[in-house]
Amino acid sequence: MTASLASSVTSLQSSLRLIDSSISILDDGVSDFPRMSKVLQTTRHFELLPESTIREAQQSLLDEITPSIAHLLSLASNHVEKLSRREQGLRAKCELQEGRLASNESRQSGSARGQRSSTPRNQAQVSEAKALEYRRLVQKKERLRYAVERLELQSTQRERQLRKSMAFQ
Repeated sequence: MTASLASSVTSLQSSLRLIDSSISILDDGVSDFPRMSKVLQTTRHFELLPESTIREAQQSLLDEITPSIAHLLSLASNHVEKLSRREQGLRAKCELQEGRLASNESRQSGSARGQRSSTPRNQAQVSEAKALEYRRLVQKKERLRYAVERLELQSTQRERQLRKSMAFQ
C-alpha cells in the first residue's frame, strides 16, 4: 500500500508542478492586461456633425465676414483711385517739367548766341552754371520718371490684389 501511496503522492506532486507552471504562464500572459485594455480602448477623436449644422456654421461665418470684406474692398478701390489721380498728377508735372526744360534749353541756346561777345572767363562761369542747372534738371526728371514707374507698378499690384480678393468672393 505504501507503494501505491507513494505513486499517488508523486503523481499529485507532478500535477501541482504542472498547475504551478500553468499559473505562472497565465500570470505572465495576463499581467499586461490592464495596460493592453487601455491601449486598445477606442477613443473618439472627431465628432461627426450633421451637414445642416456645418452649413449653418458656414453661413453664419459668411454673414459675419461679408461686411468686412465689402468695407475692405471699398477702401482698396478708394486707395487705387487716389493713387491713379496721384499718378496722373505726377505725369502732368513731369510733362510740365519736360516742357520747361525744353523751353529753358531753347532760351539758353538763344542767350548763348548773344553772349559770344562777352569775356571768355564770364562765358566759362555761365556755361558751368548752365551745365550744373541742366544736370540738376535731368536728375529731377529721372527721379520723377522713377516715381511715376513705381506708382504704376504699385497701381497694377493693387489692382491684381483687388481682382484676387474679388475672385475669392
